[in-house]
Amino acid sequence: MRVTQYAKTIVAGVVAGGTALTVALGDDVLTTTEGITVALAILGAFGVYVIPNAKDPLDR
Repeated sequence: MRVTQYAKTIVAGVVAGGTALTVALGDDVLTTTEGITVALAILGAFGVYVIPNAKDPLDR
């Protein structure tokens, strides 16, 4: 398994989860609803896996 194969998916999940977590922790408390929102943001971003990565134009 090569990490580069999943790079776009990993980055999308980290960014979506991080963004949702930053907003959720605005009041320094993570409620169950906010935790579910973070989890759904990560899972939604993992849907990016369905779209294949573009081939590197320098890779021949």
